[in-house]
Amino acid sequence: MNLGAFSISLNVKNLETSKQFYEHLGFTIFAGSMDQNYLIMKNESSIIGLFQGMFEDNILTFNPGWDQNASNTEVFDDVRKIQRQLNSKGIELITEADEETSGPASLMVADPDGNIILFDQHR
Repeated sequence: MNLGAFSISLNVKNLETSKQFYEHLGFTIFAGSMDQNYLIMKNESSIIGLFQGMFEDNILTFNPGWDQNASNTEVFDDVRKIQRQLNSKGIELITEADEETSGPASLMVADPDGNIILFDQHR
C-alpha cells in the first residue's frame, strides 16, 4: 500500500507558542497561516501540522499522491483503493471516501489504541 506523505497533526492550545517551540527544534513554516489557525511546519522530511481549535486529538496523517514536499507523485494508490484494502482486512472505518467519485477524498480509521489515522488525498 502506497500511503504517500506522512505527517502528524497536533491539536495545540496556543498556535504562536507551539510555532516558537518547533522553530527552536529547527522547523520552519511550510504552509498554512496564523490567521487560519494552523501551520504546517517542516524540518528536512519531517512534517508537523499545528492546529488550534480544529479537532480534539492528535492525528496521524497520510496524503496519497503527495511526497514530503506536497508535490504530486507520478504513481500512488488512490484513497478508494486504500479503503478497499482496509475493508478487506476487516479494519473498521470511522469515515469513508465515496467509491462513486474520483479525485480528492479522505477516510479515517483508529488504530487498536484509539489513535486516529487520516488518509487525505488532495488530487
